[in-house]
Amino acid sequence: MSDEKNDCGCGCGCDQDHEHEEMETMMLTLDDDTELECGIIGVFEVEGKDYIALLPTEEETVLIYEFKETEDDVELGMIEDDDLFDKVSAAFNEIWDDEEDDEEE
Repeated sequence: MSDEKNDCGCGCGCDQDHEHEEMETMMLTLDDDTELECGIIGVFEVEGKDYIALLPTEEETVLIYEFKETEDDVELGMIEDDDLFDKVSAAFNEIWDDEEDDEEE
């Protein structure tokens, strides 16, 4: 058996040859009016508020925003409070780690 790792090519960091579900995407308009295509990792709740985790298609850093759904659109808000951002980030990491553990089983 070879120690050579397969690269699935998706950027997920795994070493398995497999298929991934197609990730939904959305366009994020930045403060300088540039647009960034992001994959939607998921929406999750912390202390009664919804947050969204996005993964820009050309980067490996997850972006987390406050998430509000309106009748015909969605609104994203910056998380200004450092303590709240830490809580939301920790909740995201816990959820993501749990999902990765479930996939491995």
